[in-house]
Amino acid sequence: METLNLLLQGFSVALTMEHLMFALIGAMLGTLIGALPGLGPANGVAILIPLAFSLGLSAEASLIMLTSVYAGAMYGGRISSILLNIPGDEPAMMTCLDGHPMALKGKAAEALAISAIASFIGSLLAMVGLVILAPWLATFALKFGPAEYFALYTLAFATLGGITGKNQFKTLVAACLGLMIATIGVDISTGNQRYTYDILELYEGIDFIIAIVGLFAISELLLFIEQHAGEGLKKVGLNKLKLTMTDIVQVLPTSLRGSVLGFISGVLPGAGASLGSFVSYTLEKRLIGARGRFGEGDPRGIAAPEAGNNAAANGALVPMLTLGVPGSGTTAVLLAMLVSLNIQPGPMLFVQNADLVWGVIAALFIGNLILLLLNIPMVGVFVKLLSIPPKYLMPVVTLIASVGIYALTSSALDLYFMIGFGLMGYVLRKLHIPLVPIILGMLLGPEMEKSLRHALTISDGDWGILWSSSISIGIWAVVMAGLFLPYVLGPLLRRRMASAKAQADAITD
Repeated sequence: METLNLLLQGFSVALTMEHLMFALIGAMLGTLIGALPGLGPANGVAILIPLAFSLGLSAEASLIMLTSVYAGAMYGGRISSILLNIPGDEPAMMTCLDGHPMALKGKAAEALAISAIASFIGSLLAMVGLVILAPWLATFALKFGPAEYFALYTLAFATLGGITGKNQFKTLVAACLGLMIATIGVDISTGNQRYTYDILELYEGIDFIIAIVGLFAISELLLFIEQHAGEGLKKVGLNKLKLTMTDIVQVLPTSLRGSVLGFISGVLPGAGASLGSFVSYTLEKRLIGARGRFGEGDPRGIAAPEAGNNAAANGALVPMLTLGVPGSGTTAVLLAMLVSLNIQPGPMLFVQNADLVWGVIAALFIGNLILLLLNIPMVGVFVKLLSIPPKYLMPVVTLIASVGIYALTSSALDLYFMIGFGLMGYVLRKLHIPLVPIILGMLLGPEMEKSLRHALTISDGDWGILWSSSISIGIWAVVMAGLFLPYVLGPLLRRRMASAKAQADAITD
């Protein structure tokens, strides 16, 4: 009952005219960004963070807008998957398998509508799971001491490569790079300068908002122009929508199953929406068997991955809000936003900032309803964005981010830092080194160091305190699993994903 009262209190925050307006703006911008191939929710949120700061928005308004962008980008990723057979981001790849064949049969509008409905169901059920699970997990996390938090932060790094099949060594290199950058500045404990080179602007360290915009937005501009600098992309035409209630009823059980699997995948740190999408599609294909037409335009082949990846996206908010450990790349960016607002995610967030966190949760319920209402009648408007030449669109997006950074810091040096991070991000992405671990290292590094020092101070330098409790032993066990499971399950998942991509390419040819 207490949780229900807090949620109702959150709706009183989210239903103000100002917050409704920002939820609508975020949902529209997110859908537009998600529709662009390759951008994805992490880049969308990173690009718009400076805008939120430069507009002087309150913490509630900023987070409501950016979480709506997050949800909208997950919705929008299906547009290019279905019409172009190009995933808007990695989780939307599975949607290509049946979405594009369905569009080639003249049912693009139906495919887009089904994906919107499945996305709504996945997001809605995941939000219910968030409301139920998050307060319980936050209460449990109050038992954590500095040793347990150090183990938890280690877990966040151990699961980064995760079951998604990313190169574990490159992930480790990126995480170490982020931790190294996090040490720049004045050591709070000793007062010593670390890697400042007597540059006054470095005494307080490097602002991770600048790093995020550089690594994501600037590097994305360079890559996007390099790969898609033509005069727009050729897409399948959009027919008049002829969706029946029978079509909706057919995909409803699929959406429910995909939502449950997706939410579980999202809550697991390091698994994320890609796993939720893949597992949901694979399970549905096996359940339906020969009765389905998977790979040939079966609506259930659209509903399963869309429900899965949207449920996983919202499920990833659970560890981020309750433990301060992001469950995905986008929640890592949102974590940076919270820290920049002097709000520390973790178990005390639900006590010290109850209005904020429950207002954001309520706004996500509202934002998903807005997205459903926007995406079905207005999908034609979003589709037109795919015809805009990237060489015009991407510089405008980057200009907005750059102006936002300057408005935030009023420092030309920060713009140079942003460009430097952009060039570094471009090189790292060409080397297939992930960027999210760098941001995570910058975000969690200071707190990880603080927890380690605090634990060793309590124990008079005895390192055994790090595994002295049952909670910390359990976390360390999960850390070991996170380090070694990718070598067992990673190759299997990579083969399955490669097979799915080859199937999609064969259908297109």
